[in-house]
Amino acid sequence: MPLRLEDYALLGDTRTAALVGYDGSVDWLCLPRFDSEACFAALLGRPEHGRWLLAPRDRARPLARRYRGDSAVLETEYAGPEGRARVIDCMPVDGDHPSVVRIVEGLEGRVRMRSLMRLCFDYGNTPAWLRPEGRRLRAYAGPDVVVFDSGADFTAEDGDCTADFSVGEGEKVGFRLAWRGLRHGEPERPDTAGLVRTVAATERWWREWAGHCTYSGEYREAVVRSLVTLKALSYSPSGGIVAAPTTSLPEQLGGVRNWDYRYCWLRDATFTLMALLGSGYEREAVAWRDWLLRALAGDPRRMQIMYGIEGERMLPETELDWLPGYEHSRPVRIGNAASGQLQLDVHGELMDALHQARARGVPPDPDAWRVQSVLMDFLESHWRDPDNGIWEVRGPRRDFTHSKVMAWVAADRAVKAVERFGLEGPADRWRRLRREIFQEVCAYGYDTERATFTQYYGSAELDASLLLIPSVGFLPANDPRMRGTVAAIERELLRDGLVQRYTMGSRTDAVDGLPAGEAAFIPCAFWLADNYILQGRVREGRELFERLLDLRNDLGLLSEEYDTGHRRLVGNFPQALSHIPLIDTAQNLAGDLGPSRSRSGGEGP
Repeated sequence: MPLRLEDYALLGDTRTAALVGYDGSVDWLCLPRFDSEACFAALLGRPEHGRWLLAPRDRARPLARRYRGDSAVLETEYAGPEGRARVIDCMPVDGDHPSVVRIVEGLEGRVRMRSLMRLCFDYGNTPAWLRPEGRRLRAYAGPDVVVFDSGADFTAEDGDCTADFSVGEGEKVGFRLAWRGLRHGEPERPDTAGLVRTVAATERWWREWAGHCTYSGEYREAVVRSLVTLKALSYSPSGGIVAAPTTSLPEQLGGVRNWDYRYCWLRDATFTLMALLGSGYEREAVAWRDWLLRALAGDPRRMQIMYGIEGERMLPETELDWLPGYEHSRPVRIGNAASGQLQLDVHGELMDALHQARARGVPPDPDAWRVQSVLMDFLESHWRDPDNGIWEVRGPRRDFTHSKVMAWVAADRAVKAVERFGLEGPADRWRRLRREIFQEVCAYGYDTERATFTQYYGSAELDASLLLIPSVGFLPANDPRMRGTVAAIERELLRDGLVQRYTMGSRTDAVDGLPAGEAAFIPCAFWLADNYILQGRVREGRELFERLLDLRNDLGLLSEEYDTGHRRLVGNFPQALSHIPLIDTAQNLAGDLGPSRSRSGGEGP
């Protein structure tokens, strides 16, 4: 069985990522990109589906693990009956061949170690053809080629590559697994000393990058770790940022809510842009803005809600029936059918992201306003259409209140583009549109008897996305309608101190068209904390924020959701949309210029 998600660490090189467990096993790795087929897929199955275990032979317990400073270089210390050893793991950032480097270092006495690797391509479905040559191993499966270099003698038999060795105090033994591809040159053979230098260079790269962070508040450690995680989830050739490096980690253990998150969501655009700009990372913010514009190339009116990491549009969803799933949570899916949904809120997110970029001095792109104008033409004709909403429901389309609020955001930012930045556009028409949407939302998306906004027009259900209304500037946090909405969410969606995404009954014909049951969505609790701060309930906001910090694993990582019954992280891991609001809420607690205030830019019609 795979480990609990808390027991995994993230390794990344800004092209792809790996998950390595406390036990020394790399259970997830896709090469050469985040969305490539996994060659280690034990996370969603069993060891025979691919993994790389590097640990003491006597299964000595790990004493501790940590990232080296503000880097993505991991070290895990083991203690056995005869000594202590350390395993250092990283993925070099600047290499032509995406790779995982692992070094065993003896600390005390002598420790017997084992490296046991099984490569199985196509998500554990295609065993590799192994060709050993001394201490180098080549593994082939169709177009996939990886090269394994070992600092110890190994055997290759029945698909397994095994090296048994020992380290004494001061001794080091290095290993590297590198992707080559059919049309790429052979990587040079490294020795252990060369790998030690590679690790040092990787650590230095991360420390220098993290050193640009401008946040200096009391939660700096948590903010920097979240920023490093976001950077590790970025795809440097394009500037895109994936929602998570994994697929099909369940939102409910044993359930069917298992989705592929190795893509870039437009919905995350403003959140991501403001987190980066607010922390001093303009270069990454510009790269993300440029990715957004390239993704829309062609016909912006056909904008999707998500794209591949280089802007790919075709993301067909497929089930992998040979994988049993994480803790028997099936089906295992790759691709994401939600890419074909209509979600009106992403128009508001895109308009807001480009507005915030201008407002914060990001160098303008000459094509950005043209794209925005085309989007506004589309939205003027379609904002009344029912859609699938922020949660990508697979049930019937509805008039989701959050979607309409974000249509208002699109109109509001279009007006501000004319008023504040002197861009050309029909400002009077957009003002009328903004007013019309505002009035409709307040008339049909608000329940006067219960004093709360609702999930969709005429419904009784609540939705945590309504907590974003003050942050986007639709209404102030202290407006009685928002105070009533927050109070209703506290009554009906707050469970064990965390927030459910929306009202979820026991019926299988519920709003999302799926069987009921999931854990608490972590970002929603950050949104509630932001509302507390905006309402002047700063102590409550801080208490909730610090409770959320306690949900992180020992390395500062968060997944998508938290199961309060089992007291464990669930959902895809680590999740960008959990780390982004962590950064935002920390900045909101730091003073009056936090992102929840600066993003809104004024309230009302």
